[in-house]
Amino acid sequence: MGDFLSSVLPPGLLDVLSALIPPVVVAFVFCYFILKVLRREMAPRRMDGSLVGKGAPGPSGAAGENTPATGETGATNGTANVRSAEGDESGDR
Repeated sequence: MGDFLSSVLPPGLLDVLSALIPPVVVAFVFCYFILKVLRREMAPRRMDGSLVGKGAPGPSGAAGENTPATGETGATNGTANVRSAEGDESGDR
């Protein structure tokens, strides 16, 4: 097969192609895994850190809203228990 390619391609081009193929493959694999990691890190998550699309959904319905799961900290009415940094400093002004 090498004789066929050398007869079809101009002289020296086969050497250039054979020298460029390994870096191109390495760059493709590197970019593939970087994009895979970035997509995983940027995926939407729940308050407990689990992915939204994976696993069982969180508790829903009237009974699930008022009973926090074991180990969870938060408000019992379903609202987020998060304070902003501005809220802490508002008393000093």
